[in-house]
Amino acid sequence: MATMPRPEFELSSQPMLDPSANRIDELIRLQKSAQRITSTLNIDEIIDRIVDEVSESLHCVEINLYLHESDKNELKLAAVRGCTLHQKGHRLKIGEQGMSGHVAATRKMHYAPDVLLDPYYLACEPKTRSEVAIPLEVDGELVGVFTASHHELDAFCSTQLRLFQGLCSHVAVAVQNARRFQREHKQREKMTREAEEARTIQQALLPRTSPFIPGFVVSGLSLPAGAVGGDWYDFIPLPDGRWGLVLADVSGKGMAAALLMSATRGMLRSLARIGSGPGEVLTRLNNMLLEDFPDGRFVTMVYAELDPERHTLRLANAGHLAPLLVEPSGYRWIQSELGLPLGVAISKFSETEIPLNRGSRIAFYSDGITEAELESGEDYGAERLLAHVQSPDFSPESLLSDVRKFANGAGLRDDATVILVGRRAETN
Repeated sequence: MATMPRPEFELSSQPMLDPSANRIDELIRLQKSAQRITSTLNIDEIIDRIVDEVSESLHCVEINLYLHESDKNELKLAAVRGCTLHQKGHRLKIGEQGMSGHVAATRKMHYAPDVLLDPYYLACEPKTRSEVAIPLEVDGELVGVFTASHHELDAFCSTQLRLFQGLCSHVAVAVQNARRFQREHKQREKMTREAEEARTIQQALLPRTSPFIPGFVVSGLSLPAGAVGGDWYDFIPLPDGRWGLVLADVSGKGMAAALLMSATRGMLRSLARIGSGPGEVLTRLNNMLLEDFPDGRFVTMVYAELDPERHTLRLANAGHLAPLLVEPSGYRWIQSELGLPLGVAISKFSETEIPLNRGSRIAFYSDGITEAELESGEDYGAERLLAHVQSPDFSPESLLSDVRKFANGAGLRDDATVILVGRRAETN
């Protein structure tokens, strides 16, 4: 074995005796096994394995492994063997209590060949005669303190102390990695729980059922690309039997988009019931969002009012994709002359009134449908959308199923939402 440099540590005044070669061999084997502990990120497994192996190999009276809690400037006992006084969770003040507290403050190994003569030793087990405390450090950061006590005076020679330091360097790295992994794992779990809670709340904001409107079929479906999304749709009952229909897409993804979606939804629902048409509703909503939305955020939206008695649909478009109207005689994309995305600038919104004849259907959709793409870059596109809407079996569920099938396992990269409004062919 290559000669290791002499470690930096403190010694009490008592001389050291040479231990047996067998004990050094045990420690060398222990150090080699310690190099393998970095393969696990289970902190309890790491700590227990080291404490058990040292205790058994060197026949120590007591083994302790304290972890540093920087926010409290304390050491917390994470593992212990052979101690009848202290249990896991026992705490020491750094720089104030015991050899471990002293070592944590000085960052130097401290060896007491005779604990009765050591100024820092705190009496514990009556059989203890010598003890060593070694700081666990990684890149200058204190991880904890390792201590080993023996029933013999001057039980650890200088060679053993150097090997102990080598052992502790591996322990420090393993413990530090495991603690970081544990923190990150808990943070991921927390974020996952929060995302699931947000998803549950957001799903509750979507319509639970489709409205029953004699002579018409109205339904919708939204599929977020992540846990939460910025797409949403809604069916809003209005006076005189009319219905407000909305499909919107907030810029961005994730929690921020979901929060803005929720705020916009609340504003729109309030305005829809007191407005005098889609154009006015979007104008007033846009003015509100200009005051409240952060810079760089906006909403594209189609808002329509269905009048079942007159068989008409009036709509206004705020920078959203053109709705697709399919009739027995053909199809067309409903373009709007005026209408910027909401939250960008002061804008007017033109209205378009569409008569819904028997067998007619109109689809509102988000770009998560038409822009769903393969790895090759080919997207679902308007032609596939048209072909599916023209199918007699078209429904929001069938469209989103076809989009996912097209993506061929690549997954949706953006939220996908669709509303279907259709007049039954057999009605007056």
